[in-house]
Amino acid sequence: MNTGDTAWVLVSAALVLLMSPGLAIFYGGMTRVKSMLNMMMMSFGALALVGVLWVLFGYSIAFGTDAGGGLFGNPFEDFGLHNLLATDGSMPLVGTIPEIVFVGFQGVFATVTVALVSGAIADRAKFGSWMVFAGLFAVLVYFPVAHWVFDSKKDASGTFIGGWLNHLGLIDFAGGTAVEVLAGAAGLALALVLGKRVGFGKDPEHRPHNLPLVMLGAGLLWFGWFGFNAGSALAANGEAGFAWINTLVAPCAAVLSWLVVERVRDGHATSFGAASGAVAGLVAITPSCATIDPVWAIALGIVAGAVCALAVGLKYRLGFDDSLDVVGVHLVGGIVGTLFIGLVADPAAPVPGQGLFYGGGFALLGTQALGTGAVLVYSFGVALGLGFAIKAVMGFRVARDVEEAGVDLVIHAETAYAAHAVPAGVGGGFHPLGVRHTVETILEQHLEKLHQPGVTRTAAHSEGVLAGMVPAGTVGP
Repeated sequence: MNTGDTAWVLVSAALVLLMSPGLAIFYGGMTRVKSMLNMMMMSFGALALVGVLWVLFGYSIAFGTDAGGGLFGNPFEDFGLHNLLATDGSMPLVGTIPEIVFVGFQGVFATVTVALVSGAIADRAKFGSWMVFAGLFAVLVYFPVAHWVFDSKKDASGTFIGGWLNHLGLIDFAGGTAVEVLAGAAGLALALVLGKRVGFGKDPEHRPHNLPLVMLGAGLLWFGWFGFNAGSALAANGEAGFAWINTLVAPCAAVLSWLVVERVRDGHATSFGAASGAVAGLVAITPSCATIDPVWAIALGIVAGAVCALAVGLKYRLGFDDSLDVVGVHLVGGIVGTLFIGLVADPAAPVPGQGLFYGGGFALLGTQALGTGAVLVYSFGVALGLGFAIKAVMGFRVARDVEEAGVDLVIHAETAYAAHAVPAGVGGGFHPLGVRHTVETILEQHLEKLHQPGVTRTAAHSEGVLAGMVPAGTVGP
C-alpha cells in the first residue's frame, strides 16, 4: 500500500462527493423558485439511496467477479463489503490503495450519476416516484454499465474477467459513457415519459430564478471534477497531473466557445452560458483526460462548447422538455468527448491510444462509437420502461394544480425563500401541526385566483389535490 496514493484517492472521493450538493445548487438555481427545493431534494435523495445500495451490493455488481459474459459482477460476492474490511497485512488492494478506498471513490461516482438524470424532469415530478426510479435505475443500469466500462480485472492465469466494453478496448478514463451518456439518455427517456411542463417554451417563469446559484453550483462541480478525473488515476502521479491539466483547460475553452456562440446567435454573452459552457467542457474531457494532450483538450473544449450550446435549443424544435439541458449538455457532450478519442488519442499519453489522426485508422473510433451506442440504447430503453411502469403504478408527474402552485410547498411543505413561504392571512411559520393548514390555504388561494373572471384555466384537478394534500399528486394530463 502507498500512503500518498491512498491519501490522494480519499481526497478525490471527497471532491466527487461535493459534486452532488454542487449539482443540487446548480440545478436548484436553474429551476423556478417554487420548485427549487424539490430539485435539490432529488440530488440529495439519490445520494442517500444510491450510497446505501452501493455498499450493500452495487459495488459487487460493478466490480465483482464477472457472472454474466462481461455484463455484470456477482452481486453477493462482497455483499455489505464484508470481505474488504481488513486493515492488517491481509487487506485487499486495488493497485497501491486499499480496496475499501476504491469502493468509496467509485461509490460517489454512482450517486452523482443518478442525480444527474433528475435535471430533465424539473418542476413536475413526484419525489417518491423519483426515489423509486433512482433505486431501480442504479441497480439495473448504472451498476451493470460501470462493470462494462470500468472493470478491467484478470484472474490468476491472466484471463480477462471484467466488463465487455473494457475488454473490447473502449477508452473511457472517468465516465464519458458510464456517467455522461448514460445519464443524458435516461434524462431524455424521462422527459418523454413525463411530458412538457405547463407553459413550456412560452412561460418566462421557467427561466433560471437565481443565476448566482447557477454559477456557484457550476464552480463547485468544476472543483469536484478534479477529483472525478485526476482521482481516476488512483495514484498521486504524473497520470493524475496530466488529467488535472486537461480538466482545467478543456472547460476554459468550452466557456469561451459557448459565449461566442451566444454572442453571435443572441447578441449577448450570459452568465448562464458561462456556467453551462464550463459543465459542457467538463463532460467532454471526462473520458479523454488522460489520453489526449492539452492542445487537443483545448480543441475539444471549443468543439464541445459550441456543439452543446447549439444542442440545448433542439428541445424546442423537437418538442421534448428536457428542463435543465441534461440531454444537450451531458448526452451530447459525452458523445462528443468519447468519439473525439477515436480521432486524437495519443500513443504517448498516460493512457495510450492510437486515434485516426495518429495513424490508427478507424479501429479505435469504431470501438468508441460502439461503446457510446451500447450505453445510450441500454440506458434509454431501461429508463423509458421504468418511467412508464412507475407512471402506471403510482404516477410520476404531479397534478397540474400542484405544478402551478409549486411542487416544493405541496410535496415537501417548504419553500426555498421566506418571502414566498406564507401569503397574507395564513399565519406565520411551518410548525409541524400547521403544515397541512398552510398548504391547504395557499392552494385554495391559488385556485381562487385561477377561478377569477377572465382567467383562462384548463384541465384542473382541484378536488383531487385538496383531498390528498401533502401526499398529493394525482397524475396530470
